[in-house]
Amino acid sequence: MSINGAKVVAVIEARMTSSRLPGKVIMPAGGQPLLAVLAERLGRVLRIDQIVVATTVNATDEPIVAVAREAGVGWFRGSEEDVLERVCGCLRANDADVCVEITGDCPLVDPAIVDEMLDAYAAQSDQHFYFSNSDPQRSVPAGLDVQIFAAAALHELDRETTDPADREHVSYGLYRPESGDRWKPRFIKHPRAAGGEGLLVTLDYREDYELIKALHEDLAAQGSEYGAPEIIRWIRSHPDLHEPCLRVRAEVA
Repeated sequence: MSINGAKVVAVIEARMTSSRLPGKVIMPAGGQPLLAVLAERLGRVLRIDQIVVATTVNATDEPIVAVAREAGVGWFRGSEEDVLERVCGCLRANDADVCVEITGDCPLVDPAIVDEMLDAYAAQSDQHFYFSNSDPQRSVPAGLDVQIFAAAALHELDRETTDPADREHVSYGLYRPESGDRWKPRFIKHPRAAGGEGLLVTLDYREDYELIKALHEDLAAQGSEYGAPEIIRWIRSHPDLHEPCLRVRAEVA
């Protein structure tokens, strides 16, 4: 279901060479690589027309292409370092008008939250070019982050910026303080995730993987299409798995 005739493409940024946890996006949970879990969850979002994994041209990322193929989603290969260029190339190759940006370290993204974000975009895309529930005005646990923006805005940023932070972090230039109100960023709050802003369900360290694997396998076994409320309750009831995730970040800070 497109938005007023505009093609909506979800782009998953993923590569094998994470410095903190190499190969993290294809680690297994519930019998599937986590990248496939993410693709399946995004497949439930009503307004997304296409899902594409944006990976690199490196031979080391062949396993990511294999997982994308097996999951029945598209893939695009581009620069490892210039992620902005890679995502823009992916959007052009797939004739995207609207981008739903998801990183591979958010495998448990909530389809209902993505739907809420796309509803907001559909209602106010004539007033705002960028929508987010993430930093600097986070309203969800880390790992349920969603960013949505007009593909044309990202292409314009790509043509203009040489800042390394913009090239690495893709949409940062659409909301960074130096951009002022040019892109009119809008930050969305989700009642279903209220109070979970300080929790972690993002995949950066081995401790995160242990939490995400246990959480997914437990909740998926209950037969429900779980989302933010269930994730928040589960994390709060398993401090023995969540606290190591907080601790490892404190140690490296």
